Amino acid sequence: MLDYKDIIIKHYVLEMSGSEIARHLNASKSGVNDFLRSFKKCETLSFPLPEGITNYGIAEHVYGSLPGSGGRDLSYEFPDFQEVARMMDTRKNMTLVFLWNRYKKRCLDEEKKFYQYRQFCDLYAKWCEENYETFHFTAVIGQKMEVDFAGQTFAMTDRLTGEFAAIVVFVAVLPYSQFIYAEGMVSTKEPQWIEVNNNALRYFGGVPALVICDNCKQAVLANKDWIEPELNKDYAEWAEHNHTAILPAKVRKPKFKSSVENAVGILEKGIFHELEEHQYFSLGQFNRDLSEKLDKLNRAPFKKKEHDRYYYWEEERQELMPLPSTQYQYMERRTAKVSSDFHVRYDNAYYSVDKSFLHKRVSIKATTSTVKIFSLEGEFICEWPRAVHKGQWSSNPDHLPANYKNFSEWNSTYFIKKAMTVGPNTVDVIKKILESRKLEVQTYRMCLGVLNFTKKYSRQALEECCKQALSLNKATYTFIKNSIPVVAEDMGTSGYNTKINEERNQGGFIMSSEAMDISNLLSRSQELTRKHRKEDAK
Repeated sequence: MLDYKDIIIKHYVLEMSGSEIARHLNASKSGVNDFLRSFKKCETLSFPLPEGITNYGIAEHVYGSLPGSGGRDLSYEFPDFQEVARMMDTRKNMTLVFLWNRYKKRCLDEEKKFYQYRQFCDLYAKWCEENYETFHFTAVIGQKMEVDFAGQTFAMTDRLTGEFAAIVVFVAVLPYSQFIYAEGMVSTKEPQWIEVNNNALRYFGGVPALVICDNCKQAVLANKDWIEPELNKDYAEWAEHNHTAILPAKVRKPKFKSSVENAVGILEKGIFHELEEHQYFSLGQFNRDLSEKLDKLNRAPFKKKEHDRYYYWEEERQELMPLPSTQYQYMERRTAKVSSDFHVRYDNAYYSVDKSFLHKRVSIKATTSTVKIFSLEGEFICEWPRAVHKGQWSSNPDHLPANYKNFSEWNSTYFIKKAMTVGPNTVDVIKKILESRKLEVQTYRMCLGVLNFTKKYSRQALEECCKQALSLNKATYTFIKNSIPVVAEDMGTSGYNTKINEERNQGGFIMSSEAMDISNLLSRSQELTRKHRKEDAK
């Protein structure tokens, strides 16, 4: 189904033509124009649209019924969505693409018109919206894991400050066995969300075909039509890594993930009451208590079943997919520009990149142990162990051109020439810095840093500072950085770049020392006061 509301807004507010709208939405031009013509003829609806009207509501006004239902074209064979829903919920790894292809084949065999895949999905979404909560589904062994946050939180007290922090409880459940996992979290940000999902899979001993989640921001960015939800990139990669699929629940449809909703209710009515009676000073302490009580719950007999959750879980874990050999790690994502020294800076460390990417922007994906660098198009470039301390350099000589000293604007000649404009001591310091590392390129940023001090301080101050550095055998960027403010202060106004100060004050009004004299100011104030009193007396 087209986004009718978006089409109307683009046409009437942005004054876009049907062709422009179709191009923007990647939709059929004739479909967009046909809708606009029908909307303009509609007697019950016009622009501006009434507040709160839905896409389906617009369709009902314009067409008299929902496309594909009610007044649908009877020449099309309508799918058996009850059977589709049953197959989706009872057959492991079942997909809508497979069921649509089966529906299409049957229609072709019977020489009947069939809906295209997108129409099929739209109609199924509508059917689910109307029927899902009343349709009974039987849990399939090993098919799903449902996850959610419990509504109740707990307090954790800082022993030193007495301040409180909220503990949020993550809950996961396997619907077939009703086996429950729960874990407290102080932070619910993406790295922690990935971690608790990893812990749930490890607790269950395998991976289900589907993960049913709530529409929390850690998992889902947008879920307008349910058919094509926009997942959080990290959570989508987590699913791909574990060979499972994410299926966000329908908005405001709690029965869509009824198993985890029931599990949360069981925890809140039982275990949580016991946890409330304790004071917690650490997250580890809370999770140890929660784990102990959870184990008892999973081994407690069902009231209406012969065995307990643990018994059925032992059966179910045999049907789960195996855990991957390595656990998915959350990735920090950044973009950076490859500098003239053939390195990118990330988290105060430096990593070399192939010479072909000089001055280009690249994408960085970092875990706690590795830094991977890609082109903006997604092409893998290189991988480095993550630096263990600030300022660390990781350089591969193969990344540098054979004549790298002449390959870019940053080279030893460039920095020495710049130093010569300051003085001989500065030249000697730059030469020593250039020789201080195994690879010369690793010193270029330090050279640049030393020379850039002339932006704030005078050349005389930098030259004097370099003289002191040489005498103390401390010709380093760090020494210059720490000592030049003192040198400049001792030199007075000559220690600073007066040109910059002049530029900053350009156009400003400078008061004379005479004008700033306190006696003059008081005298003028008294004179003005007397003048105003005389005028008021008249």
